[in-house]
Amino acid sequence: MTLLENDPDAGLEALEFAVTRNLTAASAARREEILANPGFGTHFTDHMVDICWSVRGGWHRPRVQPYGPITLDPAAAVLHYGQEIFEGIKAYRHADGSVHTFRPDQNGRRLQRSARRLALPELPVEWFIQSLRELIAVDGDWVPSGADQSLYLRPFMFAKEAFLGVRPANKVAYYLIASPAGAYFTGGVKPVSIWLSEDYARAGKGGTGAAKTGGNYASSLLPQAEAYENECDQVVFLDQDRNVEELGGMNVVFVYKDGTIVTPQSDSILEGITRDSILQLARDRGHKVEGRAVSLDEWRQGVASGDIVEVFACGTAAVVTPIGILKGHDFFDEQPVGELALSLREELTDIQYGRREDKHGWLVRLDG
Repeated sequence: MTLLENDPDAGLEALEFAVTRNLTAASAARREEILANPGFGTHFTDHMVDICWSVRGGWHRPRVQPYGPITLDPAAAVLHYGQEIFEGIKAYRHADGSVHTFRPDQNGRRLQRSARRLALPELPVEWFIQSLRELIAVDGDWVPSGADQSLYLRPFMFAKEAFLGVRPANKVAYYLIASPAGAYFTGGVKPVSIWLSEDYARAGKGGTGAAKTGGNYASSLLPQAEAYENECDQVVFLDQDRNVEELGGMNVVFVYKDGTIVTPQSDSILEGITRDSILQLARDRGHKVEGRAVSLDEWRQGVASGDIVEVFACGTAAVVTPIGILKGHDFFDEQPVGELALSLREELTDIQYGRREDKHGWLVRLDG
């Protein structure tokens, strides 16, 4: 296994995974039928990874086993106190048939940061990446080869100790499941409409906004429903100072007429790996990049004056999505749609699928 540079976990011994094959695995014909039109998050591969953790034993019993239901005690801490985190990452089939993923060390480090905030144990990054490899070793045939298709990998961790006292759990489970994903956009990328949530907050100062935990997404569901009621695709949140935070599951990026790219930054915003990659590609092109507070007034006034020439959102699933409309209770602002967002999206996806040189060493091969 390749060790990660400047990683405190580097040099760890690889885990010894026990592998139990799924005797009722999907047939090749059924798998191909699913991969022809996988959708998103509705079909799952034949196996999953399971690693246990306890205060006494640390990380132990790593295994790949048949995908299936998880048995929990009704008193499991996650069911009562929400001690849970997750990640999202993709595996890509390249033209030569090989399978790669994108910047998995960053997902592993973000999982560690989320774990720290939710008082969960930190899985070493090396073992996080190994878990991806172990699953691909048995389910690699599930990585689709169609245009803009991928295998979505969902690592997650939760408190499974049966105990109703309010404290960090002494027993935790880490799992990894996978789901083939079709193209996010059919018929080309289209600008989305955004609803401004002014009655609800996604996170607060000192809260869990910077962690990838289910509660943040649960709190976005009601305002997301409000967005649908107002004929919008997504919802955007403000912080307590009326600065732009993020969408329900994506970061926001503003492009100014002088070429400067600005993205909201605070301790209540999840650090997006796609966003970080897009910003690096923009720097490579000579753009100045800033991470700072952006108020709603700056957004609206900048668009009205022409100072802001493009607004887009980015995240693992959609990669990059132009924003075409910002809508609130008493306003409807058309957003300028430019060419930079789509150009950066094309460059990033070309790197991910092996169609363009990976100058930053972001790709990690998972098979072979």
